[in-house]
Amino acid sequence: MTKPVPMAEIWRGQLLESLHLGHAVVCDDSGQVVRSWGDPDAVIYPRSSAKMIQALPLITSGAAEKFGLTSGQLALACASHNGAEIHTSRVNAWLSQLGLTDSDFRCGPQLPSDIPARNGLIKTDTSPCQVHNNCSGKHAGFLTLAQHMGAGPEYVEVDHPVQQACLSAFEETTGQDSPCYGIDGCSAPNFATTVTGLARSMAWFASAADRSDRSSGAALQLVAAMTSHPDLVAGETRACTNLMRAMGGKVAIKTGAEAVFIAIIPEKRLGVALKITDGATRASECAIAAILVSLGVLDANHPETLKYMNTPILSRRGIEAGVVRPAAELLF
Repeated sequence: MTKPVPMAEIWRGQLLESLHLGHAVVCDDSGQVVRSWGDPDAVIYPRSSAKMIQALPLITSGAAEKFGLTSGQLALACASHNGAEIHTSRVNAWLSQLGLTDSDFRCGPQLPSDIPARNGLIKTDTSPCQVHNNCSGKHAGFLTLAQHMGAGPEYVEVDHPVQQACLSAFEETTGQDSPCYGIDGCSAPNFATTVTGLARSMAWFASAADRSDRSSGAALQLVAAMTSHPDLVAGETRACTNLMRAMGGKVAIKTGAEAVFIAIIPEKRLGVALKITDGATRASECAIAAILVSLGVLDANHPETLKYMNTPILSRRGIEAGVVRPAAELLF
């Protein structure tokens, strides 16, 4: 089996202080691998990078049309958001639209990543709710689909119709049977696949305009929602939001826990998936930026790019002490 390869380097002075290894794959619209690093057959959990796959049944079932879901709601269904007011207010409105409350979620409470929202809770001695969970938009989508199906309230159970619909979409788009599943941080099943399978799925989304079936139409809607609302997909200070803005809405990208990252590139009909084996987010952000630069869709010198790739490491006094940079192999 091919071993993981260097993807991100941490230099301090003249010394390579740390090295992050990983796997990455670029697939084309036929599902074939056009570039790879490390082991393309490494089996991984995509974690939150697969949310657009989990959102497909929300549209293909007719639920999104029935409930009149907006592009912003579809973006939230694909989101790992910061729990800022722009996120929680919209998810709460979605719950009200369904006639449901925070107690109907099964994602669990989470302290917001958004500093103003977090400080607001602390100042008022208020506990976070489930709506603050970074996956609450995805779970609002699950609840919408469950209500449309007339299915029961325990929508995170692996044998629930909602999760079985997600599994079908996952295996259809990856072109592989999922060998197993794990429980994600939001308590929903997360189906495993290979790095190639995940990249193939992203290429399937990227080439949706070339097909005319219902699933492809759903894919087009979800990609458009993500690229139109980068602030809802993640939030301020986040790589997903910042880099999508830097690419002018031409590329959809999404992170997942434990250093997974994907990219959907419609103009090139390409899909990208990567996994850093030690789970370091700084490495996955650096690596995805480098791959996007190498594919010609991200400017290496854009200010947002420089937050993640060839990024200075500063001392507490602001003195440049080192740099986070991609392995040279990613840029060719």
